[in-house]
Amino acid sequence: MQIKINDISKIYGGGEAKVVALNRASLTINDGDFLSIMGPSGSGKSTLLHIMSGLDTPTSGQVLYGDTDIHHGSDRELSAFRRRKIGFVFQQFNLLPVLTAQENITMPLLLDKKKPDDKYLHAVTHYLGIEERLLHLPHELSGGQQQRVAIARALIAKPDIIFADEPTGNLDSKSGAEVMSMLCALREKMNKTLVVITHDPRIAAIAPRRFRIVDGHLSEVKAS
Repeated sequence: MQIKINDISKIYGGGEAKVVALNRASLTINDGDFLSIMGPSGSGKSTLLHIMSGLDTPTSGQVLYGDTDIHHGSDRELSAFRRRKIGFVFQQFNLLPVLTAQENITMPLLLDKKKPDDKYLHAVTHYLGIEERLLHLPHELSGGQQQRVAIARALIAKPDIIFADEPTGNLDSKSGAEVMSMLCALREKMNKTLVVITHDPRIAAIAPRRFRIVDGHLSEVKAS
């Protein structure tokens, strides 16, 4: 499914307090794309991700998934769309502390009143090396293991696209490299579209398509 971001702007406040977080950002994401969006803190990259994924609304512009403008509909419809079509990996893991790793992974399906595909769950968790940790609570896992659980959760509903917001930002360099390598390998194995938001040029350079955002202005970095 092609995703089109058309002239997205996000403005906070007004008058002297006006802040332009995004200034007419546009890009097209094709099926199977792997792209990175890099920028310093406060550049607007997370704001762009939140709008592209339906977690926030733009001041102007539109986000089209195929022919569907995701910001024109009810909150309930948008929540269902996100659960079924979009996978998220965040810097802070966002695991529920009272649930086991397996319960955290399958939560998006349970919210949709669907049963997990046990064969698929086993395949994903085996690849991520966490199949022996599924009955553990998040505090019983290392940071790298928690992020692997978050990746499995992002994949469990077999979404069309995965958005990863600073996925290695809460990990040491070794764990971060391992997690990023697994995420990229799973993306290729499953032919998923992946968008990575990062401030790390080493991670940004992994993606075949690279974008940079500075002061709310988005531009594609052409290959040299």
